[in-house]
Amino acid sequence: MTTHRLVRIFAGFFVLLSLALGVEASPLFVNQNWLWFTAFVGANLFQSGFTKLCPLETVLKKLGFKESC
Repeated sequence: MTTHRLVRIFAGFFVLLSLALGVEASPLFVNQNWLWFTAFVGANLFQSGFTKLCPLETVLKKLGFKESC
């Protein structure tokens, strides 16, 4: 798997998880403050679209995952 694909998988997972933990209608609800994590992931994806700087991608490269073509 490439770093680009893994970043998308991680981002999607964290958004779904934080929504499950932050929305009152969810059976996994803990606290509404989990929605801030959703906003953080979205903001990070937004800025990485412009700057091409993604902390997770940097970590994955150092762990030996190959870059996307």
